[in-house]
Amino acid sequence: MNNIEYTPYKDALTDAMGDLAEKNFIFIGQQIVYAGNPMSTTLSKVSKETMVEVPVMEETQMGMSLGMAMTGKKVITFYPRWDFIILAANQLINHVDKYTLMTGKSIDLLIRLGKGSDKPLDPGHQHKGNYFQEFSSMCKNITFHNLKTPEDISKSYKEASQGGIHVLVEYPELYYV
Repeated sequence: MNNIEYTPYKDALTDAMGDLAEKNFIFIGQQIVYAGNPMSTTLSKVSKETMVEVPVMEETQMGMSLGMAMTGKKVITFYPRWDFIILAANQLINHVDKYTLMTGKSIDLLIRLGKGSDKPLDPGHQHKGNYFQEFSSMCKNITFHNLKTPEDISKSYKEASQGGIHVLVEYPELYYV
């Protein structure tokens, strides 16, 4: 079997996660401690002690992420597909997006989000949606980043690590091309 060679795209994500770990971010998500999705393969530079593994409970995960950020912690929360964050839309749209308006305070919350890949296998229509325009139009107080290149990744994570609320959308099919 051939060894998979990773691309500059995946390397940029791995480096960005290492940089966030050095800045004391807490990592929250499904299959991050116990690898199981493409995003988890970018966490080799992150200590498992900084990770919080959660079961499939998208809305609760977003609420936990917001709650931790409200205590002053820097949080990055993982949603491997747009279709999964639909379940967390209440927390994202009505709470995370409005937090600064409601409190006058800022938080550091990064939402790492994947567009479901069509390759190498087609996961079906319910797992490959891309709702970038729809969610960015509903969340006026969140900065959205569309990560199409390694340069986009480096620039966007550098900006996001400076503070605020950011949704960073990646394309896992680019990990291996």
